[in-house]
Amino acid sequence: MPAIYLLSAIFVVGIEQTIQWRYGAAGILGLLLLSVGLKAKSPALSSVGAVVLALLVSGQAL
Repeated sequence: MPAIYLLSAIFVVGIEQTIQWRYGAAGILGLLLLSVGLKAKSPALSSVGAVVLALLVSGQAL
């Protein structure tokens, strides 16, 4: 069981570092809004985070 927790933590940190390296501060902000919205069960907050990430991935300027 601890191995699953360790692997998931490594995966999450890897995803965060990739987003920060590729998309900068706006990517981290979008990921933060998405994750906080999901944990708080707030559809509005998670939607804003998802839109920010979608705009960054599609190449549109914020």
